[in-house]
Amino acid sequence: MRKLCSFFILILLSNTINIMAQDKAKILVLIHSDNGGTYELAKEISKGIESDKNAVSYIKLVKASQNPKLKDLPVATTDELSAYDGIAFGSPVYFGNISTGMSEFLSKTVQLWTDHALEGMPATVFMSAGSGAGKELALQAFWNSLAVHGMVLVSNGIRGTEELNKAIPQGNTVLGITSMASLKDVERPTKGERSIAELQGKNFAKIALALRGTRQKKSSVGSVEKTVSINETLQQKNIVLPQVPKPAGNYQPFVRSGNLVFINQVALQNGKILNAGKLGVDVNEQQVKEATKITMLNVLSVLKEAVGGDLNRVKQCVQLTGIFNTKDDYTKHADLMNIASDLAVEVFGEKGKHARATFGASSVPVNSSVEIQAIFEVD
Repeated sequence: MRKLCSFFILILLSNTINIMAQDKAKILVLIHSDNGGTYELAKEISKGIESDKNAVSYIKLVKASQNPKLKDLPVATTDELSAYDGIAFGSPVYFGNISTGMSEFLSKTVQLWTDHALEGMPATVFMSAGSGAGKELALQAFWNSLAVHGMVLVSNGIRGTEELNKAIPQGNTVLGITSMASLKDVERPTKGERSIAELQGKNFAKIALALRGTRQKKSSVGSVEKTVSINETLQQKNIVLPQVPKPAGNYQPFVRSGNLVFINQVALQNGKILNAGKLGVDVNEQQVKEATKITMLNVLSVLKEAVGGDLNRVKQCVQLTGIFNTKDDYTKHADLMNIASDLAVEVFGEKGKHARATFGASSVPVNSSVEIQAIFEVD
């Protein structure tokens, strides 16, 4: 009886927590950061957003980064923006303007502008400057881009100045906090800049919560959580991606051209070809199917690297081509390739459905029984 009561109490607590989480405003802290300066401000903004426990913040990048401080951060997609209750934008200052990375991301929001999807959503901005010159110009440029979307621009006003050390230059502005990262022998952001960033986040959360529910969202709030959906799918289905195979020649594991990623892989597992040889001579159909699965897992592993570790950035599996090492009279290539196609759909759902070509060859490189060529569209 006690166990039963404990079970129901756990369910009640779980439901209560879920309801409380649903009542909180969901705020995206969207950044481009080169050397980590903008990210440091973002953490303070996020801290302020969550300080009153009535909002949840999500720090995401506009593009993948190899910086050790940033490489594990998720990458946002334009499709998810309208699902939030507010967005805090952060960028380095580039020649009195927003950064190239942020500008490229905003250039992909044309459909959101067409659909008025961000209209009425609160937005605030913050930036990491070098010397500090041109910071107001850059902030105003940021505001101009967001005003085109009809977003409600939330300024920082004059707040937190009592925390500033007046003996050194500081990055406070009424439009949004900045930090002058290039000043020598001064920790950046300074204690005062961090304090103002936190206050900016706190104030922004208050505005976002007040405006929550006043605009019609074009997509479900649940899509905010989609950044972990592919990883959850892999875990739930016990799909383990191998390490990215190293090229054996003068080529790259993948090439990206525009929004398309091109990948070729063979059945390499732990540095050796799995079930090598020709079907019907050296290996049977079941062995080739096993090799096909390993080959497709290699494709997905390379794809994950191509999108900076965030497979949710995959918009569509465009085409898969299977090449099988078979005898001339073999005709069941499609059955073998179904293993790869099924895995693509298992991981990506509708986005995994693709065009396909499958054929046999008298030989395949490194005596693999299969080679897969893949094309993906990514954000």
